[in-house]
Order: sequence, then structure tokens, then C-alpha cells
Amino acid sequence: MPVVSRRGVLRAAALSSLALPLSGCVMAGEGPGRGVAGGSADEIYLDYATYNPLSLIIKSKGWLEKVAAEHGQSVTWVYSAGSNKANESLRAGVVDVGSTAGSAALLARANGSPIKTISLFSQPEWSALVRTAASPVRAVADLAGKSVAVTKGTDPYFFLLQSLKAAGMSAEDVTVTNLQHADGRTALDSGRVDAWSGLDPIMAASEQNGDVLFHRKLEYNTYGFLNVREVFLRLNPTGAQDVVNTYAYARSWAARHRDEGIEVLAEAAKIDLDTATRVWHRTHLDIDPVPGEKQLAVLREVGPILVDSGDVPSQQDVDDALAGIVEQHYAQSADADAAARAIEGNAP
Repeated sequence: MPVVSRRGVLRAAALSSLALPLSGCVMAGEGPGRGVAGGSADEIYLDYATYNPLSLIIKSKGWLEKVAAEHGQSVTWVYSAGSNKANESLRAGVVDVGSTAGSAALLARANGSPIKTISLFSQPEWSALVRTAASPVRAVADLAGKSVAVTKGTDPYFFLLQSLKAAGMSAEDVTVTNLQHADGRTALDSGRVDAWSGLDPIMAASEQNGDVLFHRKLEYNTYGFLNVREVFLRLNPTGAQDVVNTYAYARSWAARHRDEGIEVLAEAAKIDLDTATRVWHRTHLDIDPVPGEKQLAVLREVGPILVDSGDVPSQQDVDDALAGIVEQHYAQSADADAAARAIEGNAP
């Protein structure tokens, strides 16, 4: 069987879709070919996503390319339309590093995807239940017998399941319409569904245009997880540390350059500045990036829901995933100054 290179996979994906971030299509950069399920010691394939503002900043500034070049590494970026797409890319070996919600990372590992979480990129309130302004829906209980658009395998999906459970309901009490995030918003606004479990920045744009977030719970939003394939950690630990160091630098930069960060988000997500500002304010970037017990505690609450919904075969699968998903070393060793030296050089 011929070896299929990542370049070939990414180019085929790009040719078969329109490269628009909010449409949920795939975009990819060019890079050296290699086996799709493989990896190497001198290449980094990673994603960028509108729900991960730090990734947008790093990509737009070309920072990782400078940091990685110090160790003779190349960098290729791949667009993720949602956590489900990032998980697909990680499992297929299209990317080495992918951005997902914590719940989606747990789902993937519990179903056999060999990934580790090496850093956190945010603590966002990126999910909520959304209705149109004219809708009679006011509370979760009002969704009984109604249709809800959501992207399965993402934080909005688990937000919906947790919200239903808290209201004494389950997914069987509603009609779940599985659509990619942008298509979910379109379905809501066109009247094809009664509600949408949304994701920023698409949700913020929807809100800006009159839709209503009728059910919000920060604690139902799991953290932003930066995940890597285990084979990548074995083959290229230097590349993994370069990524984490660059994220540490970007987090510090974002705290000092809020307005410019919002502009980067607005341009990448194709949203206006007011919408981007709304997203920025509910995307908490000033967090301890080391994954640990605080995040695992949140995921322990999500685990039984995954089993009850049939998304994971058993609680044992969840427990095994929780026991092995976190790798703290890289975030604990994060060195923003090392990244700064490569990025800023001798610039004044």
C-alpha cells in the first residue's frame, strides 16, 4: 500500500472545501510529506481554531515558526472547525497538536485515541443554549419535545447534556440535530430547529444579531485543552516544548496587547470588533496552564454523562482515560523567555 503524505491529505481537503473558518471547512498549510499516522523529530503539525484565540495570534504573528527554527523544525498549520474536527485530525495523524474542549479530549481518549493534554489554553465560557428573540423558549425545561442543533463530540454537546440532566431530562426528551457549529446557527435562525447549543465566536455573532443566550453555566464549560498524540511526544519532545513555550509567550503578550489580540480574533474569525470583544471578555486566558486536578474534577462530572448517552462504552473506559490523559511536564517547564529570545531576537 502506498504511503499517503500529510501534504496530500491536507491538499485534498483544501481542494474539496471552501476555506472559510466560520463555515466549518478545513484549511491547511503546505508542509513536507510524511506518513499520515507517523511523525518525525523535525516537524510540527498543529491546529488553529477560532475558539482558541492564542492559536490565532501565534499563527498570525509567525511566532512558532521562529521558535521551532531554533531547533531545525518546520511548522504546518491546519484549521479545526470544532473539537470534533480536532479530534479527528489527531486520531488520523493529520496534526500532532490539537485544540479541544476538555470534555472532547476525555471523549477521544476514552474511545481509544492515544492523546495527552500537555497544556491549557483558556478557561472559556464558550458554550450556551441559544434561542431566537421571538422564540417562546425561556428555560431548559421548555425544550421538551423540541429540536436542538448541536455538534456532537464538542463542549456545546456536553453543555446540552449537562443542562438537560440538571433539569431532570435527557437527550431522549429532545430531538438532537447534529450539525457543525456554523450550520447550527443557520438552522436556528432559519427556524429549522427550536434551539442551538452554540460555540463562540459564532455564538457571539449570533447574539450580536439578536439571538438570546437563554441558559448559561460557566461550570458546564470545560477548559480549553491543548492535546498531543503520544507518538509525537516520543518522537519530538522538543517540538512539544516549543509549542508550549510559544503559547506561554502568547498568553503574556495577549495580557499586554488586548486590543490587538481582539483585532487578530476579529480578522481570523471574520467577525466585527464588537463581537470579537464579546468573545474575548468571556475567554479567560490568564490561567495556570498546567493541567491537573481542577480540570480532572470537572471531567469526572462529565464522564458518567458520556456513558449514559452511549458516547463511551463504560465508566471503566472513562476512569482509564482520566488516569492517563494529563501530562504536566511540558506546561510545568514552559519557558516564555526562551520563546521571546527566538521571536524578538535583538529587536529593541
